[in-house]
This record gives sequence, C-alpha cells and structure tokens, in this order.
Amino acid sequence: MPTVKISPKFQVVIPQQVREKLQLKAGQQVEVLLYDNRIELVPVRPMRQLRGFLKGIDTTVEREPDRVL
Repeated sequence: MPTVKISPKFQVVIPQQVREKLQLKAGQQVEVLLYDNRIELVPVRPMRQLRGFLKGIDTTVEREPDRVL
C-alpha cells in the first residue's frame, strides 16, 4: 500500500497507480470524509456517469410494516 507525505501546506499527492485506477483527472473534485480515525477521499462523479451503477442490485429486502406498498 503506497504512503504519502503531508507537505508544509497540508497537501498530499495521490499516487499515480491510484489516480489511474480511479480515472482521476487534474481539477476533479473529491469529497473529504472523516470516518472513525481516518480520512477518505471520494471522487465526485457527474450524475450521468452514475446512471445504471446499481443494475442487478438485490431489491428483495425486508421492509418495516409501515413501508410495505
């Protein structure tokens, strides 16, 4: 797992192999999430790009009695 160093300006460089795998581009926005004791960077994707990403998801979950159609 690659490691990065925080610069004096609190900047980090995302390693090339990670950028390529996630198809990140210069200037792209990412959300910064604090989760437990770690930082997560989540790429912001346009809604058009997200279309169909839940295809095939199991929708047969048990629902609360007041949520049944």
